[in-house]
Amino acid sequence: MRLFLLVALLLISPSVIAGTSVDTKFPAPQKETAKLVVFGSTDLVAMSPVIEHYQMENPGTAVEYSELLSADLYDLIRKNKPLNGRLPDIVISAAMDMQFKLTNDGFALRHESPQTAKLPQWANWRNEAFGFTFEPVVIVYNPQILSAEDIPSTRFDLVRLLREKADTYRSKVGSYDIAKSGVGYLFATQDALQAHTYGRLLESFGRNAVYLGNTTGEVLDAIEAGDLLIGYNVLGSYTRLRIVQGASLAMVLPADYTLVMSRVAFIHRDTPSTDAARSFMDYLLSRNGQEVLARKSNLYAIHPELQGPGTAAELRQAASGPLRPIRLGTGLLVNLDKLNRRRFLLDW
Repeated sequence: MRLFLLVALLLISPSVIAGTSVDTKFPAPQKETAKLVVFGSTDLVAMSPVIEHYQMENPGTAVEYSELLSADLYDLIRKNKPLNGRLPDIVISAAMDMQFKLTNDGFALRHESPQTAKLPQWANWRNEAFGFTFEPVVIVYNPQILSAEDIPSTRFDLVRLLREKADTYRSKVGSYDIAKSGVGYLFATQDALQAHTYGRLLESFGRNAVYLGNTTGEVLDAIEAGDLLIGYNVLGSYTRLRIVQGASLAMVLPADYTLVMSRVAFIHRDTPSTDAARSFMDYLLSRNGQEVLARKSNLYAIHPELQGPGTAAELRQAASGPLRPIRLGTGLLVNLDKLNRRRFLLDW
């Protein structure tokens, strides 16, 4: 019932907009003995099951979750500014480069446990920052609208489609506004490193007046409504959630390569609730927590032992080409350099 009310509340309240947060309190199910404050860019509807199941195992812990856009979250932590009078205990964001920069700048508290040891090496940076999901970056379309012959299976197909059917697809392809979306910028910079089609893709986007949205939801809404025909570099986890809920959407794991993003969590160095923060981090990475992510939150779990829907194992079986996880490492810093970022945005 609590989850139903939270989801209903989310659906009738405005989305997160730049410079603001949406704050939700999860009272302790029993007498409060600890309080945990989480700042994150992950949608409340995905975080709610994780928090509620964590509280089943830790009934004395009250949790406050503040949802922000990834760029706003980064600025808030970087400036060490409190929100609602508190700094966070846990920071969660899909913008891996921004999370790594904050960790590298000393904002994370080291945490080592049996749970952190089970992560792939690329998803654990010095036991300070932890990737806890395994989410594909996909091409999305509406199967009731897009003809089968136009479904692109690779970036080459998408470039060719925009060239050969320019009139049909002008202003009908959507992606992120990378100047405003942290994950959009991350995906674009990774494409620039990995795709030899990147230049032609940019040229095609410019020529066809591609629609640029701030959030995944904005792009998916437009595809479902028929205002857009194709979405590029869209988060597969949110697409999967819409499909589970009955939306007329389908997704393609690009066969040339599929980027895999991991949401990154770290414990804030100044947390006043160290024990609760460590407990929550371990739950997030545990088999139980990862099962909730896969089954209830409809995010893709990274845990190596899990099988079935919403797991890394399922994704590997479904992919027709290579999966390329974005590694937590110093390579993520290059495009956060102000001069490099300015140049990249100008090229875009």
